[in-house]
Amino acid sequence: MQIKILHKQGKSLRAIACELGCSINTVRKYLQAENQPGYKERSARPSKLAPFEPYLHQRIAAAAPDWIPATVLWRELCDLGFEGAERTVRQFVATLKPRPAPDPLVRFETAPGDQMQVDWVEFSRRKGAALFAFVATLGYSRASYVEFVADMQLSTLLACHANCFDWFGGVPRRVLYDNMKTVVIARDAYGPKQHRFQPGFLDFARHYGFAPELCRPYRAKTKGKVERMNGYLRRSFYVPLVARLRQAGLVLDVDTANAEVRRWLREVAGTRVHGTTGLKPGEQLQKERAILLPLPAPYASLAKPTIPSDRQVLRERFGHWPQALQHPLSVYDRLLGVTA
Repeated sequence: MQIKILHKQGKSLRAIACELGCSINTVRKYLQAENQPGYKERSARPSKLAPFEPYLHQRIAAAAPDWIPATVLWRELCDLGFEGAERTVRQFVATLKPRPAPDPLVRFETAPGDQMQVDWVEFSRRKGAALFAFVATLGYSRASYVEFVADMQLSTLLACHANCFDWFGGVPRRVLYDNMKTVVIARDAYGPKQHRFQPGFLDFARHYGFAPELCRPYRAKTKGKVERMNGYLRRSFYVPLVARLRQAGLVLDVDTANAEVRRWLREVAGTRVHGTTGLKPGEQLQKERAILLPLPAPYASLAKPTIPSDRQVLRERFGHWPQALQHPLSVYDRLLGVTA
C-alpha cells in the first residue's frame, strides 16, 4: 500500500525503494500486482501417527472400561512400523481418555440460628512463635468470628467458643466439626452417628445448649462454609498483614493478630458482598441474632480471657521492649492504622 501511495505521488521506483528500504524489483512487482499481497496458509503436514490412529481407537475401545498405558501402545505401534516418539502417542492417547464427570456440588443451606461450622487454621508451628486461628462461620448469615491463639488445647477451644458466642450475641443450635481430638474421642462409638465426645467439651456444649455434630470423614465440603472463610482469611487478612509487618522488620504474634482481625471482621469481612449469598454477612447477622439461643451464665470451669482493645495491645506489646528491639510507637500506629 505504501508503494502504491508513493508511486501516485509521482516518485520514481528508485526513490520509493530507497525510502522503504527494499529493492527496485520488489517495488516493480507490487506495482504490477492487481491485488494486495497475501500469504497462503501452509498445508498441514501429515502426521506419522495418522495411519495408526484407527488401531489406537480399536485397542482403547477393546480394553474399556480399563485403560492401556500409552507406553504399551507405543511399543505395539513400533512393532507395526511406527517411527515416531513415545510422546506423540501419549499426547494423542490423552485426548481419547474419558474424563470422569465431576461430583455434583450440592449446597446445603440452613435456617437462621440453626448451624455454625468451626475449624482450626494453622499458620505457624515454630517453637515460641506458634500461631493458629479459631474460625467459626454461621451457616445462614455467613458471619464469621476469628480468634488467633498459640495452641489448640481444650481450654483454648472452649475459651474461643465463649468469645465467639459473645461476638455473635447468641448460640446456634448445632455446631459442626471435623475430627478434632479436643472434640471427639471415637466416631460412631455407640452406633451410627453416636459419637464419643470429649467429656469436658461435651459438658461445655450442654451448658451453652448446642448440639455438636461431626462432618463426613474426608469430605471437607461438608463444612464448606467455614473452609471458604479459611481461605478468605488467609488471602485477604493474614498475607497482607504479615507482608506489612515484614517490611517493617516485625513478626506477627497472637496479640497483634487479634487486635487487627477484629477490626477486619467488622470493616471488611462483615461488609463485603458474599460470593454465594450475594448479601453482606454483617447485615444478615442482625437478622440471625434474633433467632440464636440466648447466652447462658458464664461457664463455671472456664476462666475466659478478655481480649484487650486494639490500641492497648499495641501499647503494651511494643511499649516495653528492650532498647535493642524498640521501635517508635508511631511506626505501629501508622503501619496498622490504629487510632487513639
